[in-house]
Amino acid sequence: MSPDVSPPRRDWIALYVLCLGMLMIVLDGTIVNTALPVLKESLDFSDGNLTWVLNAYLIPFGGLLMLSGRLGDLLGQRRMFVGGMALFTVASLLCGLAESQEMLIGARFLQGVGGALGSSVILGMIITMFREPRVQGRAIGVYSFVASAGGSIGLLLGGVLTDILSWHWIFFVNLPIGIATVVLALRLVPNPDGLGLREHRVDVPGAVLLTGGLMVLAYGIIGAEEHGWGATQTLALIAVAIASLSSFVVRQARIPHPLMPLRLFRSRNVTGANIVLLGVLSGMFSVFFFGARYAGEVLGYSPIEIGLAFLPLTALIGFASTKLAQPLAERLSPRKVLIGGLATIAAGVLLFLRSPVDGTYVAHVLPSMVLLGLGAGVSFPQIMGLAMSGVEPQDSGIASGVVNTSMQVGGAIALSVLATFAADRTAARVADGAAPLEALNAGFHVAYIIAAAVVVAAIVAAITVLREEDAPALDHAPAGDRPRAGAPSAEAA
Repeated sequence: MSPDVSPPRRDWIALYVLCLGMLMIVLDGTIVNTALPVLKESLDFSDGNLTWVLNAYLIPFGGLLMLSGRLGDLLGQRRMFVGGMALFTVASLLCGLAESQEMLIGARFLQGVGGALGSSVILGMIITMFREPRVQGRAIGVYSFVASAGGSIGLLLGGVLTDILSWHWIFFVNLPIGIATVVLALRLVPNPDGLGLREHRVDVPGAVLLTGGLMVLAYGIIGAEEHGWGATQTLALIAVAIASLSSFVVRQARIPHPLMPLRLFRSRNVTGANIVLLGVLSGMFSVFFFGARYAGEVLGYSPIEIGLAFLPLTALIGFASTKLAQPLAERLSPRKVLIGGLATIAAGVLLFLRSPVDGTYVAHVLPSMVLLGLGAGVSFPQIMGLAMSGVEPQDSGIASGVVNTSMQVGGAIALSVLATFAADRTAARVADGAAPLEALNAGFHVAYIIAAAVVVAAIVAAITVLREEDAPALDHAPAGDRPRAGAPSAEAA
């Protein structure tokens, strides 16, 4: 019989604290959506300026994730997590108190910075705390549930708070969560030493190239929704971003202390899992954005009803990620489970093509929610585990930052592309004389087709790039040789 390698109860409580912080950040990505019409009227936003309520958060968040992950490796991951959560909480207070457009947008920018600092190191901390493969799989399942289902929870919570109280409370709700997360993290989360800035200097020029490039890319993609993908401004911004990011990669290959060690991508599973993640997000974002719009604008649901419509998706992600993902991976393999989950997601997205203007929830929405919930629930733990496979403890923060960057930047790219094609299709249908709702729904259908095609491309990547033999290096170490959860690595010492 194998020795008991279960982590102490304190580590499980620490996991829940980390996931509570992640939940607060993920919720903020969608909770604002349901309040946008009220915010527009309350603070007198124009249609163009209203998008900055979202963009002011997304741009710093996506741009700072990898820098934050590397700083977590050097300065200490718990320190980075606590600092990020504290800044996010203070910024949430400022958002709730905002009485002008400028104050709200500025506070949202601070929220994005805090969210990047805090979330960039969470997955790396979980990998460090839970070394035994089976237990690590369970821990990643809990994290994956929070990361993937938090968006639908945000839709429901945002609708309830906006309808019952006011839009201010979609930000005030973060205060007790943030305070509790900071206090509990200081008491319960392990605090291994960082590698140190003296021994491992920060690549400041590389950080400028990376962060600046990602921010310009995010700004260009977001602006494409308004100006078009062929506009001079859009093309110029994307060209600058590509040049900056290319220079960053070249620099990382040449300097002794890179911000992002390129050795991370020698593993086919690390590279492949991040590619697959981009495809999965296209499918999930299409449902969160266009599915919510279909329920609200076509079927006439209220904000609370939209949130309730997504509850089956949330519940099934929770069930599948915590109860099915790990047993299936042990019986089959993470790669096979991932491929099956991706196929289920693609089917769920395609089912939305059946949604007519006079549709019903049971016939045209619920079946997709069931497939997407099961598919995402079994897929995300496999993606997270593969993306962190073989990563050394001293690189866990930057590897976690890469995963989060794939999620945020990939999600922004997917949503912008889908929204542009959907809007073009709707405009064409209106020009042909179609009724407004029929034209709008036709645009949604184009987005579903593109999103499903990208998920199919992710399946191809999973089949051709991922390998069973690239198992995490820690899986092969005897239990007695594994570092104690929370203990600093040899490099850190």
